[in-house]
Parts: sequence; structure tokens; C-alpha cells
Amino acid sequence: MESEKPDKDLIVDVTPKEVHIALMENHRLIEFNTESSAGDKFSVGDVYLGKVRKILPNLNAAFVDIGDKKEAFIHYLDLGLYFNAYDRFVKESNSNTNMNDLYSRIGLGEPLPKEGRIEGILTQGQMIIAQIVKEPISTKGSRLTAEISLAGRNIVLLPFASKVSISQRISSKEEKRRLETLVKSILPANYGAIIRTAAEGKNAATLVGETQALIRKWEDSFVRIAKSKTVGQLFSEYSKTTTVLRDLLNDSFSNIWINDEKVCDEARKYISLISPEQEKIVHLYEGKQPIYDHFEVTRQIKSSFGKVVPMRQGAYLVIETTEALNVIDVNSGIRTKTHDQEENSFEVNKLAAEEIARQLRLRDMGGIVIVDFIDMDDNEHKNALFKYMTELMENDRAKHNVLPLTKFGLMQITRQRIRPVTEINTQEQCPLCQGTGKIHSTVVIDEQIERKISFYVIEKGVRSITLKTSPILGAYLKRGMFNSFLSKWRKRYRIKLDIVEVTDFHVLQNEIYNEKGERLDG
Repeated sequence: MESEKPDKDLIVDVTPKEVHIALMENHRLIEFNTESSAGDKFSVGDVYLGKVRKILPNLNAAFVDIGDKKEAFIHYLDLGLYFNAYDRFVKESNSNTNMNDLYSRIGLGEPLPKEGRIEGILTQGQMIIAQIVKEPISTKGSRLTAEISLAGRNIVLLPFASKVSISQRISSKEEKRRLETLVKSILPANYGAIIRTAAEGKNAATLVGETQALIRKWEDSFVRIAKSKTVGQLFSEYSKTTTVLRDLLNDSFSNIWINDEKVCDEARKYISLISPEQEKIVHLYEGKQPIYDHFEVTRQIKSSFGKVVPMRQGAYLVIETTEALNVIDVNSGIRTKTHDQEENSFEVNKLAAEEIARQLRLRDMGGIVIVDFIDMDDNEHKNALFKYMTELMENDRAKHNVLPLTKFGLMQITRQRIRPVTEINTQEQCPLCQGTGKIHSTVVIDEQIERKISFYVIEKGVRSITLKTSPILGAYLKRGMFNSFLSKWRKRYRIKLDIVEVTDFHVLQNEIYNEKGERLDG
């Protein structure tokens, strides 16, 4: 009997500066992403009009200015087959030209030779259209490609191309012919496409709608290309929220909870385009408790991102991350389930493999990962562990390779590295001194809070206040049904006053907000 697919919940926490995205599988955190709201981040999929700064003949590559402090890098092989068509399009574009006509009449020409030299194609100061395929990491700038692609749920649109490719995972020859014929019939001149696995069984209206939306997104950049020949962004990938939906949305997705109305509407609109029948799974979270506390995301982040990661029955991992290498050490701890040393080591290693596969996705660890498993003598156990690790990694969307255990019990895993490893500081300030080394008397904390409430009510005329506190302080202020501090303040100042407990706050931390959710004492 086939096992049931796990339920996937997407929990999106929108804050003024960042959007945090947590993917839960059976209520367990397996992916965590943070998207800056500042708009100055150089992300995978973003497309820029860049300027060639320096040609590197020895590397057959060039440095390109895309507006980042660190210059981006492009290799000759990343120029794409029809770079000359893109180049002509940029050079002939101007504000007096009908850009759509110009695009459609440019011939693709001969593809670039594989053994060509970059100095024969690019010159210093040349403007090129380029897309980020790898984000800046440490001292290195972004990695670019000049072969632009716009990814949708079912279709990947390829400007200045003619070929229509189909995912190998679609096995039915009849379905492949149907999809190829349909997509070719709706693509205008100078467009190619890749038909993704998700397109299998989709009707014509869905594919036509998505293809037209991708074409509009590409053509909307024409105005920017025509009007300005300066470095700048042409368009961005979808937000991380919609990118996660695009790549992961399937029948096992049960709920998407978002605490911001605008982002919720954006997600609902996107799902109505790619999978209309699932629009109902998008929900606006309106609870008083912070969304990540309500869904226990905060607690899982705190327990999962430390240097030491605990597992069941006393075993634990120690994770060390450097710029070039990630090292994971497996420890059995106090676990002694069986007197058989070999069997015990095998069981702990299997348990560790499950957590390691999760940690790689959760932290988005890339590059080389070395895992030091507990030593085993039995070759059958070693082979079984390798096979088990390979199976666990099948759900990982990043390109990866798992190698068998060495004689020293080490396993090497390589994983596609397109952005820096996600690092979260799980250590907190001292709850008493707040990092200063000096403390206030805890018996006057209620007086300090009341003074703030009094100021905003009497001096500023605020009539509705939300007081955010740590769970311990919140319990202290609400202690006693009729004689609690909360009750006294409500009666004394004749205001609407609520306490919201935030798991992330240290013991005495407190913040005051108005009815619009704006912080008053920040």
C-alpha cells in the first residue's frame, strides 16, 4: 500500500523589513527563507541591464557591473547560444523604436561556437542583459547568465529561442505531443519554452494564461531597455513566497497562512493563475498571537539552527560551517538502546541521516558537506546507510550528489550552492542585564510599564494599546482575575488594553503598540 503524501503548510510572517517563509511538513519545519523588503538584494532569477567592466581572457570570462558593490561574473559558456540576438536588441533599441516590432524581426542568427573566446564577443563598456544564477557569497559577486529564462509553474519561457523542450518525467508520448503542439501554437516569434512536469494534464486555458503572463513580464522590460542605457534592474523574480508556491505547490499542500493582507492577496492571485482549484487553501492569519508562535515555528527555529542540534533519545549533531566546507559530526550521546554496539551505531546513524537531510534544506547548505558518522564495521550497514541517505535526499530540490562512506566513516555530499548558508543566532541576551552587565530591580517592572502606558494615554491620547511581552512577564502581569496589573490599568486609564506574549522576547522585554499595529515606544 502506498504511503500517504505528507501535508505541507506554508507559514508566511510579513514584517516591515523582511518576509519570513517557513515550509512545514507534517507540522515539522523543513525549509526556512528570509526575503528582504528593502528591494536592494541581488537574488537568483533577477534580470539586469549590466555594463561589462573588465574582460578576463585567461578565464574566458568577464566582470559585469549590475549595481552591486561586488562586480558580477559571467563566463563565455554562460552567454548562451543566441547572445548576438540579445546584443543587437540592446544596441538597436531606443525610445523612438517600436520595441515589440524590433524584438520580433531580429533574427536568431548562428549559435555561438562552444570553443569561442569571450574577447571576440564582449568589449569593455558594452551593455548586456544578464540574469543572476548564483547570489553573491562572501567576497564573490553574483554569477550571471545571458541566456534569460522566466520560470512559471508549468512553463519556462525562453526569449530569443525557438526550441520547445519537454520534461523527461512526463512519460506519456501522447501527452508530450499534445503539450508540444499546444505550446508551439501559442508562442510568438523568437520565443522558446521548457514544458515542466507540472504541466502534465493541464488544459489549454491554464497554459495559455501562464505563457501570456510570462511574455508580458518580459515585454514590460522593453521600456526600461529603450529609455536608459544605464545599469539597473529590468525585472525581478517573483517574491520568495510565490517562488516557493511555484516550485512546491502540489496536491499535498493543505494550507498557506499569511499575516499580511497585501501579500495574502498576491499569493491568492498567483495560485488562481497556476492552480485555480487550490485558491481556497490561502488564508489570512488574524490571530492576536504572533503567527510563528501560533504555529510553533519560532520554537523549531531556536532548536534547529544552533551549532548543536539535538535528536531523539539523546543523540545529537554538531554542525560547523566555513566558507569552503560544512562539517557535521554525529554523536550518540547518552543513547544506549541496545547492548549491540554495531546495531546501536547503525540506528543512530540512520536517525542522524534523517536530520541531516532536513538540515541541508533548512539551512540551505551548499558546496561540500562532510558527515562524520559513528564508526561501523559491517559493510552491509555502510551500504544500507548510503542507500538510505540517497533516498532521503530525493526530496531536495537543489542539485546534489551523495558519495558512499569512506573507510574512515566519512560521507561526502555536494549540494548546489546558489546563495549563502542561512545562519540564525540562537543565543539570546542575558534576560536580566540585556547585555550591559547591570540590572534593574525586577520588582519595579510594572511601574516602568505603567509609566509608558500613562504617557501614551494622557499625553498622546491613545485609547487602544497592545502590550507585547515575554510569556513569563505576561503571566506575571495577568496574575489574578480581578486584581491583576492588566485589570487595574484597564480601569485606571479606561482604555482597551491587551497583552500578547511573544516567545522570542527575553524575560523582561516589553513593547507598546497602537491599534494600527504601530510600535509607540521603539
